[in-house]
Amino acid sequence: MTRIDDPVHRYRTQGFTPQEQTPPGLTDETKPIPDHGERTYVGSARLADRRALITGGDSGIGRAVAIAYAREGADVAIAYLPEEEADAAATAGWIEQAGMRSLRLPGDLRDIAHSYRLVERVIAEFGGLDILVLNAAYQQARNGLETVPPEEIRRVVDTNLLAPLWTTRAAIPHLQAGAAIIVTTSIQAYDPDPGLIDYAMTKAALVAFTKALAQELGPRGIRVNAVAPGPIWTPLIPATGWPDHLPDFGQNTALGRAGQPAELAPAYVFLAAPEASYVSGAVVPVTGGRGL
Repeated sequence: MTRIDDPVHRYRTQGFTPQEQTPPGLTDETKPIPDHGERTYVGSARLADRRALITGGDSGIGRAVAIAYAREGADVAIAYLPEEEADAAATAGWIEQAGMRSLRLPGDLRDIAHSYRLVERVIAEFGGLDILVLNAAYQQARNGLETVPPEEIRRVVDTNLLAPLWTTRAAIPHLQAGAAIIVTTSIQAYDPDPGLIDYAMTKAALVAFTKALAQELGPRGIRVNAVAPGPIWTPLIPATGWPDHLPDFGQNTALGRAGQPAELAPAYVFLAAPEASYVSGAVVPVTGGRGL
């Protein structure tokens, strides 16, 4: 008889040891190191001959999606900050180990010109673009909106909301029928924590962006969807500045634990694959049972 994994006990059910990192956070400094599916994800050519660009593709959810896409037959470009080079190199290694082409694109997405260059580089190296994953994000714990420096709010808005707009604007002229755009929003868009007020605001805006863009691009055969993660253990979490929250991180879900990046990747594969040809304007929750 085939054994069926219990989702409650598939990963650690307890919280995490208090720890802090300087943003954006690095994988090797995240304890325990997240599972990105390195040893478990098995592909079946669902994305054969596709060309993907993943922002924030060096670590966390982005790395898990990059590994899955490569094992499904896609060439994968990853965008990331220069200080994340070590993580990006490791992710590129996993892509190449799957037999696919990788492309590393360091830089700051808040720079409009850089967002456009990303797409130009992918087109030049891969010959086209079929899947755009808008995943890069920045968050910091807040202790009252009135205490947040304006430059911090600007960083959140520029990274989480404006950068996806610029990258999408650059990509649209190159997308053909059958292409897919996938946005990483968050449970924070629906159940916001006041300690993440500016982050939650941008993620809610991305839901509207997803639904509006799906209507705009649908007649051209381009699908636009989003994934809404719940509490997922990535370097972003210890870099958020809330070490006292980590022992309880993910404990308020129906499954009683935090999720791992590897548990997000199948949703991104599905939304990019031909099987999802009638799915557009949707937000797929991967939240451990917390409702949207």
